[in-house]
Amino acid sequence: MAGKNKKKNDPGEGVLATNRKALHDYLILEKIETGIVLTGTEVKSVKQGHVSIQEGYVHIDDHLEAWLVGCTVQPYDHGNVFNHTQTRERKLLMHRKEIARLHGKIREKGLTIVPLKVYLVNGKIKVRIGLAKGKNTVDKRDTIKQREADLDSRRAIRNHNDR
Repeated sequence: MAGKNKKKNDPGEGVLATNRKALHDYLILEKIETGIVLTGTEVKSVKQGHVSIQEGYVHIDDHLEAWLVGCTVQPYDHGNVFNHTQTRERKLLMHRKEIARLHGKIREKGLTIVPLKVYLVNGKIKVRIGLAKGKNTVDKRDTIKQREADLDSRRAIRNHNDR
């Protein structure tokens, strides 16, 4: 009965990879869940957790197709000659209107799109991407100060409640 309070599409359960570096380097303005086109050996390798999205980004081409670039999926252990290449571009599955909206935003404002999470939803691999704006060093320091202040306040509340 512990799973009753979970949201339907909450990506906390089957998380395969996260991009913590993106949360540190970028201010995430908007998050979007997308599907991804993978080959058979890629699916098996990703489900084993052999995926890295740290250096990845999303590129939108002239045909309004979104591509995940720079992410690494390690070759499947039991794959044969049909095994995939590690760093190929992988197509993201989104509605064309959504891609066009994001394409307009990243062209005019100097924003970028980065992958945040790779996770499972009902056995399907999903990628959560984020529309992001780069942080400067002052913003990063402010984020660290805020995180430390939150941690101190939680400690104080916990210590007060333990008495």
